[in-house]
Amino acid sequence: MIGIVLLLAARVCSQPPQGGSAMSLKLSTTAFQPESDIPGKYTCAGADVSPAFSWSNAPAGTQSFALVADDPDAPVGTWVHWVAYDIPATARQLPEGVPKVDSIPGGGTQGQNDFRKTGYGGPCPPPGKPHRYYFRLYALDAKLNLNPGATKKDLEQAMQGHILAQSQLMGRFKR
Repeated sequence: MIGIVLLLAARVCSQPPQGGSAMSLKLSTTAFQPESDIPGKYTCAGADVSPAFSWSNAPAGTQSFALVADDPDAPVGTWVHWVAYDIPATARQLPEGVPKVDSIPGGGTQGQNDFRKTGYGGPCPPPGKPHRYYFRLYALDAKLNLNPGATKKDLEQAMQGHILAQSQLMGRFKR
């Protein structure tokens, strides 16, 4: 009996999310290699512009995308660097240097980061050991219609029950 339960559990766990496909959402950037150093250009030590991102393999039923960037190594706990949502389902990229305004050119809305500003705020850790920066893309089965300036917490609450797939990239930066 235990063998049957384990077999059924393994089968359920291997199934793609509802509306998803066997192919997984893939997030990529030309700005840095995954798990490597983020160039200064994309940090407070440089121009502090957002890296360009592209993605593929969005699952069927995707109605919008959301992107969150944060640093779990910050001394005060996880520090949010970017919140973007309601990116159109037809989009497959965000350009480098997304303006730090409510509306993303081409569609989408930006929220408030932990610097209390709209849009991207690049890595800016205190001097010392490298910090990890996670960029997470979510494929959603709905447009969230959050107001501009929503926080990561607001976004996470709105996304509950709507995530079809997700992908992430991690880069490091130290000063």
